[in-house]
This record gives sequence, structure tokens and C-alpha cells, in this order.
Amino acid sequence: MSQSSIVFNVAKDNLDVETVTNKLISIIDGWLKAEGAHTTDVQQQMLRSHVKAMVERAKTGESLPEVDVSLFEEISPESIALAEKVVNTLPGLAYEEAYLLSVHFEVARSNS
Repeated sequence: MSQSSIVFNVAKDNLDVETVTNKLISIIDGWLKAEGAHTTDVQQQMLRSHVKAMVERAKTGESLPEVDVSLFEEISPESIALAEKVVNTLPGLAYEEAYLLSVHFEVARSNS
């Protein structure tokens, strides 16, 4: 199974939020490492907290408040693309989730 085809149907399959979060963090760490990026311990905690909240939203169907995408114009296309890959693993999430998540990846890239 290629990494781009990984999907966690959290709601439909009633998956455990913590288990999915752990698996997704492991996948994200691999993707970051492949791009030469990494997180500090504090950044990893923040990323994990955000990913867990995303997994919970994927399970409950809760939506985000409106996101002003113009705030993310400084984020690199690479960070947005990586965030989109993550959002695509969780069916039911709004596309705007990628913008919020991309900030974590932009910070990880700056550590390189």
C-alpha cells in the first residue's frame, strides 16, 4: 500500500482516536524525514495535539470555524501539499484543515 493511499475512515469504521493519531504521527514523521524536515519536542507535542483534534473532528463530523486562507499566503506550496496528504487520509475533513496543519510543516522545514 503506498503512503498516498492510506485512509483512516474514523467515523465509518469507528476507529480509536488515539490509535489513529499515533499511526498518523508516525506516517507524518516519515514524510517529514523524507523531506529533510524535523520537529523539536515541543513542536512534536503541538503537532500531535493538532492531529488528534483533526482525527476527533473526522470521527464526530465537527467542522472548523471559517478559515481566512489569506493568512496562509506565506506558507510554502510544499508544506501545503504535505498537509493536504494528511487531510486526505481522514475522509470528511474540510479542505481548510490543510491550511492550519501546514503551519506545523512550515515550522518543521525551518528546523532543517
